[in-house]
This record gives sequence, structure tokens and C-alpha cells, in this order.
Amino acid sequence: MTESHNLEWKETWHDDYLRWVSGFANADGGALVIGKNDKGQTIGLAGARKLLEDLPNKIRDLLGVVVQVKLEQEDGKDYLEIVTPAYPNPISYRGRYYQRSGSTLQELKGAALDRFLLRRYGRTWDGSPLPGVGVADLSPDAIARFRQLAANSGRLNTGALAESDARLLDKLKLTEGKYLKRAAVLLFHPDPLAFVTGAFVKLGFFRPGGDLIYHDEINGSLFHQSQQTLDLLLTKYLKAAVGYEGIVRVERFPVPREALREAVLNALVHRDYMIPAPIQIRVYDDQLILWNPAVLPEGWTQDTLLVPHTSQPYNPDIANAFFRAGEIEAWGQGIERIFKACRRAGTPQPRMRFDAGGVWMEFPFDEAYLRVIHGAVKPSTEVTPEVTPEVTPEVTPEVGRLLTTLQGEMSRTDLMAALGLKDEKHFREHYQQAATALGLIEMTLPDKPRSRLQKYRLTTAGRAILLESDFRQRMARGEAAAFDTWRAASPDTPADAGDALP
Repeated sequence: MTESHNLEWKETWHDDYLRWVSGFANADGGALVIGKNDKGQTIGLAGARKLLEDLPNKIRDLLGVVVQVKLEQEDGKDYLEIVTPAYPNPISYRGRYYQRSGSTLQELKGAALDRFLLRRYGRTWDGSPLPGVGVADLSPDAIARFRQLAANSGRLNTGALAESDARLLDKLKLTEGKYLKRAAVLLFHPDPLAFVTGAFVKLGFFRPGGDLIYHDEINGSLFHQSQQTLDLLLTKYLKAAVGYEGIVRVERFPVPREALREAVLNALVHRDYMIPAPIQIRVYDDQLILWNPAVLPEGWTQDTLLVPHTSQPYNPDIANAFFRAGEIEAWGQGIERIFKACRRAGTPQPRMRFDAGGVWMEFPFDEAYLRVIHGAVKPSTEVTPEVTPEVTPEVTPEVGRLLTTLQGEMSRTDLMAALGLKDEKHFREHYQQAATALGLIEMTLPDKPRSRLQKYRLTTAGRAILLESDFRQRMARGEAAAFDTWRAASPDTPADAGDALP
């Protein structure tokens, strides 16, 4: 056994370990074992029987948590198991909040703490009241635009649309007592940036190497931001390849209009407005990159986004207004609609990834479009937005060798032996650190990087690269069953995900 999301070993008891009890209570529960070393070996616990009597009362009095403390023995040595259930209400230790994540204990601060407390109390950020702003402060044009959209969509009855602005907001669940909710301010205020830092969209056009040529900032109500962002992208930032079907002039954009619209709406509706950074859209000669400061629902991964999933909007009140206006669907279909739109238009499939800062969506332009617009393919150098300024390194031959060598979980020594390497510094810099920076491998004990028990394993991204590499090699050899084999090894990949691969 190893330490995990629900298990932690300690050699002896210190009152500071009440942080771990708080962390388990604020996550999914777990067991804190006292009397074992970090290898899980029982070393015994002096005074175990007294602690058996004292700890339940101490934990109850200091944390308000009822735990089960069990005295166990192994090889004649006593140890204690403190089993903590998951609690629906937040549990603090000395005014601080902790949460178990993987095999680490994290203190919750800032936006993470706000999200945790809101979730525990059954609230959402956009559903919280905002003092100091009233219905008279909202934009009449924004509300009128919503009324027109909702009338066209048929998703709000005509009686509600005929009500006063105050009554309409009440029907949309955008008020709480005498206060407007944050969602109402974002949806209808002419300047939501005055109340919410980062509540705008940032557009930029870049040349290869990352040089900014021109840029725009889009402010105003969310309905205005969605329309203005789409208009600017299609009229200023993206060039249309012009063709003819008979005598009819046809304009073809590198990203289908429907896919672009869904991507912008998803970003505005589902972003985390507690992160004080704007949505950022970077346009290059050969791709468009959208970065959205978002947080996935609890228990979700980026793979969840790529398969049919339930609708769990991060901002349910904002999402409801956009649904009533006919701008979005309510069944978690936004990502699926983006991929379908690209397939119908015959453009390359977008790439999605998620990191601690948010969700990335990258739309590569196909070579046929680039030849029409530029006369040749001009690959750009992707530069990470300002929130994470480091440039992503390339997959080098050394990293490629490491990925193909890494099987299951392997230690540094085993990997170096399998690779035939003897220089530890060379392995660390050119293999392990390079692959880790790309997010292709990860430590099994990330909170103990120097542990002698440390091992490495492939991430989802690392496995995907290996699968795609194998697929391309087999297709190049003319193996007709290559795609079926790839799909079987990657069940979360959409069935038509290979359409964009040559």
C-alpha cells in the first residue's frame, strides 16, 4: 500500500496533525494512521491506549468532528487508525481550512477557499447577492436585447417578458431579497468590470515568435461581450478564404462560425469569475487559441469534457439566462457542438487541455486554407498567455524515448537502466524534467519529490501521444485496422476523432 487520497501515515502523534483530520473531513474522508513510517511499516506507538481515550474528545472539541479511533496491532506493535468521515459542512482548524487532494494536504486560500465555502453551503458565486447596485443601474439596452432574444427562442413565456425589469429579473431568479445577484450585474450592467475584476475579453493578433501586432479589449454586459467578440473575430482577426459554388460567392473561415460562437459562449458562461484574469483569445497566422479561466466540476477531468456528459454549469444563474435567450443548450452539449461543427466544415479538430489555470481550446487552421490566404503554410510559435508566461518546450527525441520506455510506475534508477543511461544529471535535465514540463509524466509522490520511494508514470497526455504516434505509424504502413485498435485503447476518444488525422 501507499499513501493516497484517503490514507496518510504518521510515526507519532502531534496536535498539528489535526490539520489532516480537517483535510479528510473537507474532502472524501479517510484514515490517519499513527504508528507507521512513510513506507507503511508498523513501528509502534508509545502511549497508544491513552491516545485512544484522549483523541476522540480532543478532535470533537477542537474541530467539531466525530471520528472513529481504533487501536490495532501488527507484530506485537500498537498503532492507531483515526477514521474521519466526509462532512457536508466546512471544517476548520484554528481558523484555517484544509483539504485532502491526492496524497497531499492543501490549505485553502483566496479563490479556492471561496469556492469551497460556497459549495459547502450550497451556494454559487454568481448566485450570491451584491450590495450597492440596483435595477436602475442596469443597462436598458442589455435588458431589451435579452427580451428580444428570449421572445425569439420561445424559452420564456410572454407573460414574464411583459413584466417590468424588476419583475423580469425576479422571474429569472437573479434577485435575493432587496439585492441583485452577481449574475444580474454581469448579464445586464453596462460596466460589470467595476464590480468584477477581469470580467472582459482580451483579443490579440500575433506573428510567429509571439510579437503582438494589434489587440482589443471587449467590455460591457455578457450578452454584449459575446456578440462583439464574435463580430471582431470574423471581421478583423480572421481572414475568409473566398470561393464560388456556381455563381454564389462563398466565404470560408478557418474556424467554423458555429464552433467559434460555441467556444466564446462556453468561455463567458462557464468561466470562474473569481480568477481576476480576462478570457484571452490569441490569433496567429495558422491557429486560434482561446484560454478560459475556469474550474472543472468536482471529480471531472479534461477527458470528461470530450465525451457526452451531464450539464453542471459553474455559473447556473448566468447559464439559465443564456439558455432562456436561446444562446446555449442546457444539456452539456457545448463542447460536442464545437467538434461537430468542425467536422461538418471539414476543418481540423480542435485540441483541448486543462491545467490549474483554466481550459485551453486550440483551433489549428488547415493547410488548404493557409495556402489560399498566405500562399504557404507558416507555422507559428505558440506563446502561453500572460498568466503563465513560460513557453512550452518541444517533445524532443529524449522525451520520446522516455515515453516509450516508461511502463506502469518506474523509479529513476529503473528508467536510467532501461534507457541505458549512466549520467544522472543528463537524465534529469533532458528526460525527466523535460517530460514533466510538458505534462507527459508525473511523480507518484508529488509532495515528496526527493523521496527514495519516488516513481514516475505517464499522464493522460503522455498516453495520448503514444497512442497517436502508434496510430500514425501503422496508418503509414497501410494497416487498415489501425484506427480501430487506437479507439479500443482510448475509449474516451470520440468515435470520429480520427477524421482530422491524415
